[in-house]
Amino acid sequence: MAAMQRKRQAKIIATLGPETAGEERIAALFQAGVDVFRVNFSHGTQAEHARRIAAIRSVEARFGQVIGIIADLQGPKLRVGRFEGGATRLEAGQEFRLDLSPQPGDERRAPLPHPEIFRALSPDTDLLLDDGKIRLRVEACGADFATTRVVTGGPLSDHKGVNVPRAVMEMSALTEKDRSDLAFALDQGVDWIALSFVQRPEDVAEARALAGGRAGILAKLEKPSAVDTLERIVETSDAIMVARGDLGVEVPAEDVPSLQKAIVRACRRAGRPVVVATQMLDSMVSAPMPTRAEASDVATAVYDGVDAVMLSAETAVGKYPVEAVEMMSRIIARVEKDPYYARLLHAEPHEIMPTTADAITAAAAQAAHTLSAAAIATLTSTGSTTLRAARERPGAPILGLTPYVEIARRLALAWGVHPVQVRSVSRVSEMVEVATEVAVREGFAKVDDRLVMTAGVPFGTPGTTNTLRITRIGS
Repeated sequence: MAAMQRKRQAKIIATLGPETAGEERIAALFQAGVDVFRVNFSHGTQAEHARRIAAIRSVEARFGQVIGIIADLQGPKLRVGRFEGGATRLEAGQEFRLDLSPQPGDERRAPLPHPEIFRALSPDTDLLLDDGKIRLRVEACGADFATTRVVTGGPLSDHKGVNVPRAVMEMSALTEKDRSDLAFALDQGVDWIALSFVQRPEDVAEARALAGGRAGILAKLEKPSAVDTLERIVETSDAIMVARGDLGVEVPAEDVPSLQKAIVRACRRAGRPVVVATQMLDSMVSAPMPTRAEASDVATAVYDGVDAVMLSAETAVGKYPVEAVEMMSRIIARVEKDPYYARLLHAEPHEIMPTTADAITAAAAQAAHTLSAAAIATLTSTGSTTLRAARERPGAPILGLTPYVEIARRLALAWGVHPVQVRSVSRVSEMVEVATEVAVREGFAKVDDRLVMTAGVPFGTPGTTNTLRITRIGS
């Protein structure tokens, strides 16, 4: 059976939750336009996640098209402790103490059971509580306490979150829960591990070592300290997510758009898939239509050339999950029809490295444009050949052909890629045969159309993109 061909290049990620847990709901989301599903390990049990993953794979088999799955790890959660009576109120200008004592807090102090926070503090450091609603400024601190002055007051209740902008804390991005969830997710066959609380490249390296190549590592950039080492984190990761909700807590709201663009540009230069996430169509949690500002927000990300945009609460707990996906798909398709979109995609040319692989891939994109080719077919064993093609943002669709289903699923995240599992080949003539067969069957090409192909020879050898072939499809 021919797989469903999307009429757009940017991909859609949807988060599963209570409103979209069953197989039929997942099938409806897929038909509406979802390319990759996100399973959020901050909520639910491993057993619930196993059922959702099994349902995705059932939908995949039903429609004959690979579907990517992201396991999003919770990461460390830094929170204040309990208060007498469950809550207190802080007034601007008052002194407020945080310490390691387990005694319930009051209007003068609160327990903060995280010694790693105290180790990272210095005078004049700001602490943000309850998603930034309360701001404290450190006046004095030690290994087990911080005396602060309230800059922005308000109500504060049990277990509210704590953020320390710009500080790099001496702690792993992986808690014991995360390690358990990561091992479980790998056993379930997920395709991507989304890593929360990334502060430095070493956090990504730790997750990569644990994953052992069984899934790609998608680093979530939600802390300013990660942006400070952006290039190295991008280089270390397989993909990047701009997690704007958490990032927006720790940096001023007016800085988030510029940071988003900087991250997207860095990823595009490096050829790493990049995802923009959080509150994209947030009003559709409770309304059947988005605001015009939200539609513009999605469009802006697409104009920037992102690989994927993500829905969170809209599909996890929202009243209109299918409608949210359909709306996002329509916005993407409309942007991609705009002649200005194509000009923007190539407004900032990336550097072509002096390697055979980069030369072949750049030539393939140019050949496809010059010859008005129906598609670029990339034969790959690791995904790298296909990702190089996607980096060029060519005008022709990209067929990501691989003998390995796990690589095909991983490529579902990449811009413009239609991933297909194919049989192994050992000769160029077989490559032409397989690519032609898939291009025609999947509706990308017809008789007399030209097809541009790239591959690495010997076939199956990772990182050897060295072959460019152009063929005309015969009857």
